[in-house]
Amino acid sequence: MRTLLAVLKKEWTIIFSSSIFYGAAFIFLLISGFSFWAGVSQYGIAGLQSSQNPYLAGMLNLTDRVVQPFFWNTAIVLLLMIPLISMRIYAEEKKTGTIELLFTYPVSDLVVLCGKFLAALLVLWILLAATLLPFLVLNRFGQLDWGVMFTGYLGLTLLSTGFLAMGIFTSALVENQIVAAAASFGALFLLLLISWAKNMTGPLMNAFLEHISLADHLIPFTIGVLDTRPIVYYLVFTFFWLFLTLRYLNSRHWRG
Repeated sequence: MRTLLAVLKKEWTIIFSSSIFYGAAFIFLLISGFSFWAGVSQYGIAGLQSSQNPYLAGMLNLTDRVVQPFFWNTAIVLLLMIPLISMRIYAEEKKTGTIELLFTYPVSDLVVLCGKFLAALLVLWILLAATLLPFLVLNRFGQLDWGVMFTGYLGLTLLSTGFLAMGIFTSALVENQIVAAAASFGALFLLLLISWAKNMTGPLMNAFLEHISLADHLIPFTIGVLDTRPIVYYLVFTFFWLFLTLRYLNSRHWRG
């Protein structure tokens, strides 16, 4: 545990001393804030229009107009931001040669991987928690469905965890950070939007694409449904890429 905390502390120091992190965090919070503002603005306009139409007024609620679009927009922003955070985790150390020094320490590859993963994950959770602040203010003026808020943020947390695991795997494969970021972004973008191709395939392929689509598994969380199947999917997705990363790191013994 002490070794794990040491690796985590080292990674936190590197992350918070990186200008790339602050740039990515600023862009993430800026776009998230704009998404929230746009949703609230549209809700306000719809509220004015529905003041003369009781039917529209009955259909108007914060969840549909503000909360759900915010979760989907944030998922897209995470897709862009997480590769920028994960790209340096192993690629930078391979390029500078410090990874060879790291391998000589009496620390297992598993402990190093867990330390790096947890450090980046905690940073992501802090950023996600920061996006909750505008909703706390909004709740003073409107009635939020905190059940949907809980499941939505749980879905974003699980989704970002899977994004990060794949990003770490691509970072371990290459020495160039840009290549690592591009590879993880391309793979995640494909898995997130693969559900678009469902309607162009047969029933069997349709079911397969729906099963592996990151976007389809996020849908229950955004509507307030707490289903164990997408939770298991995201956890398996995360551990799968972490396992591949660990196996690749261990393969250096026979690759020389």
